Amino acid sequence: MSKLKAVLWPQVILFGDSITQFSFQAHGWGAEIAHKLARKCDVVNRGLSGYNSRWAKIVLPRLISSQRSSDIVAVTVFFGANDSATNEQHVPLEEYAENLKEITRHLASAGVSADRVIFITPPPVHEPLWEKECILKGCALNRHNSTAGQYTQACVQAAAQCGVDILDLWTLMQKDGQDYSVYLSDGLHLSERGNQFVAEHLWRLLESRVANLPFILPYWGDIDVKSPESSLLCDQ
Repeated sequence: MSKLKAVLWPQVILFGDSITQFSFQAHGWGAEIAHKLARKCDVVNRGLSGYNSRWAKIVLPRLISSQRSSDIVAVTVFFGANDSATNEQHVPLEEYAENLKEITRHLASAGVSADRVIFITPPPVHEPLWEKECILKGCALNRHNSTAGQYTQACVQAAAQCGVDILDLWTLMQKDGQDYSVYLSDGLHLSERGNQFVAEHLWRLLESRVANLPFILPYWGDIDVKSPESSLLCDQ
């Protein structure tokens, strides 16, 4: 019997911190994107809770290499919420911007071009809510919305310099003075509504990249029941 050709799904890789790691929870933005792309593309969660851009830059070569880069449709890069903290997770603003550029350079060296990369800024911080979480953990408030805004601007500028798309959550969630606390579960991480917000806005950037992906393996009604091998073992 001849060797069967493996069926390889294209990939969308979500690279980020806890906001990405948690995105596969019920009603999460990553889960919603994966649902939209079922039978067309694997959505791979590479969210690393607590990580900043410094640590992300170091570990990225272990996560994405040139071996399957041609199968990668898109990579989201979603850091900044921890970089902008005042605790040991902090990364200075200038280094944060350079780390984002270095991440893009590594992706390019692995065969993932800039047109397949999407930067996502940190969301706004609702300080009263997050301070409650900090008190429960026995620490002082360690994140500020104004600082998150500075890191957002650095992310936006780095995206422009790298030629990648940008999803500016910090600005969009505060547009027209709206109550952005509804998008946050604890002042930092996303609520169900916040996850929906991210999924909707990210899909607008992803849709054109995945529009031409074929449905993988035949629809069940198209399988030849008398000779299923002829349907299921073909290259299509």
